[in-house]
Amino acid sequence: MHQSPQKLDESRMPYQLAFPKEAQSEILQSPAVPADERVWVPQMPNVWFRPLCLNVAQGYWVNLLRVRKSGVLSRHRHPAPVHGLVLRGSWYYVEHNWVATEGSYVFEPPGETHTLVVPDDVQEMITLFYVTACMIYVDPWGKQTGYEDVFTKIEMCRKHYEENGLGSAFLDQFIR
Repeated sequence: MHQSPQKLDESRMPYQLAFPKEAQSEILQSPAVPADERVWVPQMPNVWFRPLCLNVAQGYWVNLLRVRKSGVLSRHRHPAPVHGLVLRGSWYYVEHNWVATEGSYVFEPPGETHTLVVPDDVQEMITLFYVTACMIYVDPWGKQTGYEDVFTKIEMCRKHYEENGLGSAFLDQFIR
């Protein structure tokens, strides 16, 4: 009796070829909202960010923004697109008539200038932001008062991680 060879189930087989040697490694942060408070980088009183990806070659960053205060957070302009996903709490822009609540996705087009406000009844807001290029902080008439880009974010993180015992090399896992 002739037995046919068993057909190999390829559906769960890992990719068998080499990745391009120049390809960077993936990033997995689980959980994304860390239990270790030292991972959160202070940005201003009651405002922190948690880096997830800091891409120096393409000039963008992905981070969680955590706010534990109500009121105006910042007024800023975006020369490039921004994407946001609200994980906890809510926030809004003075310039718009909507509120981003838990589970909301927000697209901010290039040229958008807005004033971020956390409502009085929100104890904690956490939003995932994917920011391309930079954030330019401005006054109500558009005069620049500061900026952030991937390099200033890296500088803030390195300083914080060095000071809190994680070490500046802790940041390297997020840089691509």
